[in-house]
Amino acid sequence: MRGELDLKIKSVASNIRKLREHRNYTQEYLAAKLNISQNAYSKIELGYTKITLERLFYIAMILDTDPVDLICIEDTELKRTGTK
Repeated sequence: MRGELDLKIKSVASNIRKLREHRNYTQEYLAAKLNISQNAYSKIELGYTKITLERLFYIAMILDTDPVDLICIEDTELKRTGTK
């Protein structure tokens, strides 16, 4: 069970990174918006730091997306959009 949870956390972290890169935002930019260091932000994207719901919602606001889009695991996203 712990391994499955770790994979889900890594998936959320990956979704955050991918969307940040898609928006052409740097880690430094998001870190500044979150009022944390770039190093602390990097740990979020690597899945080393667990984030609160509040922080997840704030990251979603900065990235101009729905928080659900950040927590969707790829297989779930494929089912939701009906694509393969």
